[in-house]
Amino acid sequence: MRALDHRLEEAQVCVELASEGEDVGTDLKAAVEALAAAVDAQELEMMLTGEHDAGNAILTIHPGAGGTESQDWAEMLYRMYLRWAEARGYRIETLDYQTGEEAGIKSATLMVRGRDAFGFLRAESGVHRLVRISPYDSSGRRHTSFASVYAYPELDDAIEVKIEEKDLRVDTYRSSGAGGQHVNVTDSAVRVTHLPSGIVVSCQNERSQHRNRDMAMKVLRSRLYEVERRKRDEKRQVEEGAKKDIDFGSQIRSYVLQPYRLVKDHRTGVERGDVDRVLDGDLDSFIKAYLMGRRGASTDSASKP
Repeated sequence: MRALDHRLEEAQVCVELASEGEDVGTDLKAAVEALAAAVDAQELEMMLTGEHDAGNAILTIHPGAGGTESQDWAEMLYRMYLRWAEARGYRIETLDYQTGEEAGIKSATLMVRGRDAFGFLRAESGVHRLVRISPYDSSGRRHTSFASVYAYPELDDAIEVKIEEKDLRVDTYRSSGAGGQHVNVTDSAVRVTHLPSGIVVSCQNERSQHRNRDMAMKVLRSRLYEVERRKRDEKRQVEEGAKKDIDFGSQIRSYVLQPYRLVKDHRTGVERGDVDRVLDGDLDSFIKAYLMGRRGASTDSASKP
């Protein structure tokens, strides 16, 4: 609210100066635009009412079937979310980054730290589809690639998630990819497999094996918590007779580079032709539309007898 009040005061000052005959047209225009942006930001924040929406997010990116083509698409998404987070002033820590054989990535896990990170990024969970002329196809054919993105909340230590040691398989391996001088020196990277669920979590960001294991366990706790939360939500929706519009594993957005240029969100119907800006991290229009739709659905559900 302080930022909004500040922008409002700036706009009011410009209006007063203009009424006194001062030439402040340019400043007034800038002040009004800044005020509008502040109102939009405040409106977005008011939509974040989930239990963990205000906290940090753990973001995972995995390519779908298709080898190099899909792995390259996964890396493009990784860059897109880095740019989006940087523009918002969030702190980003790459916990795991597995490079592909020829190009792209096999997987990546990011910790995004900042107010409302999870509330915003949960809007990005699902399958993202790319259509383009493949740079890896010598015949210049059009290819369709898929990659999955999912956001998990970073859990407070006070939230209990029961994990038994007998249910874990812990493997160590040599780090790879970007990370610093310790990479490829020792077997400090850790891969934790939760046998009952099949969830696999890797971390290679820290220097020590112990710290990588701790971080991997933090990510595992968040993923298990989210799995249980989703089961509860699905059960409640079945009991209420509600149909989910979107679930993890379904396609939420298409990015078409050929034969035309368009990004379309299949949940909200929002379309944009400035594909390069979107891939450079300009995602707020999609996130806002999703949050507005979710808020409207919650209101409709609450109003039913």
